[in-house]
Amino acid sequence: MTEKIALITGASRGLGAALAETLSKTHHIVAVARTSGALEDLDDRIRSQGGKMTIAPMDITNSEAMAHLCKSLFERWVSIDIWAHTAIYASPLTPASSLDAKDLKKSVAVNVTATGILITYISALLTDKSRVLFFDDPQGGSKFFSAYGATKAAQVALAKSWQAETSRIGPNIEILTPAPMLTATRARFFPGEDKSNLATPKAEAERLLAIFL
Repeated sequence: MTEKIALITGASRGLGAALAETLSKTHHIVAVARTSGALEDLDDRIRSQGGKMTIAPMDITNSEAMAHLCKSLFERWVSIDIWAHTAIYASPLTPASSLDAKDLKKSVAVNVTATGILITYISALLTDKSRVLFFDDPQGGSKFFSAYGATKAAQVALAKSWQAETSRIGPNIEILTPAPMLTATRARFFPGEDKSNLATPKAEAERLLAIFL
């Protein structure tokens, strides 16, 4: 039987890590993130459950590294079955009138430019039956979400264009909206929030994949 491959960009924590663990029951996971220690911990968890994983500690804004990764994936497997893109830069909340130039630049680099480049690289690894997952966030346009909200909305716009362009020929591209989750990023955005009503990343990964797959 041909090995199924799932590429997770932004796999070190939160929803990305939870998706990797859930998909590892049926797929060989290729996990990309900047934090090698978190990837190694994820690798330990997946292998302890009998799964297979390849870690790729890389920065998605490094286009040369991403090109090398995609070339390596092609040489080893030719194509991949799933790409889930959870990598995001969540800049600090700030009024639009006080936006920090460095935060805006990094937000554009990670959330928009890198996503666009990844689409061009990874599309060559996808078949008409491959599946791609992007994740929306309704915070765009909300007060204080300036750089994050704007660039996340731009990322989703890229995904929607690609989705429309491939609707008849594949791959199958889905844009899902996760429920509010108990993550470090959300804790920074909403520090005083009642956490009892938040979903765990694991539960949300299982719910979303049940819809997607």
